[in-house]
Amino acid sequence: MPRGGKRIGSGRPAGSGKFGEITQAIRLPVSLIEQIEQMQARSQEITITEVMRSHGVSEVALPLYMVAVSAGFPSPAEDYIEGSIDLNRHLIKNAAATFLVRATGNSMVGAGIHSGDVLVVDRSIEPTQNKIVIAVLNGELTVKRIRYERKQVYLLPENPDYPTIAVNEGMELQVWGVVTNVIHPV
Repeated sequence: MPRGGKRIGSGRPAGSGKFGEITQAIRLPVSLIEQIEQMQARSQEITITEVMRSHGVSEVALPLYMVAVSAGFPSPAEDYIEGSIDLNRHLIKNAAATFLVRATGNSMVGAGIHSGDVLVVDRSIEPTQNKIVIAVLNGELTVKRIRYERKQVYLLPENPDYPTIAVNEGMELQVWGVVTNVIHPV
């Protein structure tokens, strides 16, 4: 009798689980599992797919007009298209290391990040001085500007109503990636 592998008629029927559709197992670093489960339990706006999405982003080519749009006085419209632009290629440099996350709160409005914006985050970029990063501080996900002074790490908001966070001994900090683009609805 063969062992292992898929057997006809075994397992649960596809789509019969709590999600009502076919599910797919994904591999996560063990260090992230507890944090993701905590986020789900707190019903935050950030979902596993938004945090871990790095493949399967649909390719949509949109028309790109050859003329620039005037932000001052109106200019006559042109009726010809230069070509098309794929926003994935424009916004994502390293697809395997990129994920999307939705921002909540107002601590980064000075950097143009508003509650509800979608942030494009690249895990392959080094979180160097003054980069805006997605970080987990003591189990809480946050977006802040990172600053290094001597051997001290700071997470800075871009809103004077919020305090600077000094990452001190005993605090747990994990930087998930660097924000490369902000998708901001008008």
